[in-house]
Amino acid sequence: MKTKLLIPFVLSFLFAACTTTSEKTQTAADANKTVNVVFNKPEKFTDVKTSSMDSEKDRESLLEQIKEYIQERAPRHMAEGQTLSITINDFDMAGDYEPWRGLHMQDVRIIKDIYPPRIDLEFKLTDSKGAVLSEGTRQLRDLNFMMMTPGIPSNDSLRHEKNLINNWLSTEFSAINKKQSR
Repeated sequence: MKTKLLIPFVLSFLFAACTTTSEKTQTAADANKTVNVVFNKPEKFTDVKTSSMDSEKDRESLLEQIKEYIQERAPRHMAEGQTLSITINDFDMAGDYEPWRGLHMQDVRIIKDIYPPRIDLEFKLTDSKGAVLSEGTRQLRDLNFMMMTPGIPSNDSLRHEKNLINNWLSTEFSAINKKQSR
């Protein structure tokens, strides 16, 4: 009986040890890749909140999660010594609040395909010498976001936006780095 109780503990310990080692390896590999993320007038963003009430703390928390996510994911798509600067000019989370549904639904974000995630940004990718490899303005949209099966947990309130970011990073920077390696 004690063995049955011990197995989940040992497995969780091993998983934690493997995760920590993998994170350290990834951090070391990405040490020479810099990602800067800036939010331009976040108080004017279209929709960044987790309730129908607009809270500055709520917005800051969600945007910090997005910033950390981009800083974690972008280096995977960058070559050694590159720097990526991103300015996010507008952010609109997937879904919306529908107050006409009544008070009991006031703080429930309704996710429908008519409310896709949107991110408007500017970016600049430079090499280790400061030469601009790519820059531009992008309007990220995914009208099929409801049909995607992202690898992001379904309980993550930013899963649709993170998937949008993943798709952009993969598409944009894979092509750039293929050109650079030729």
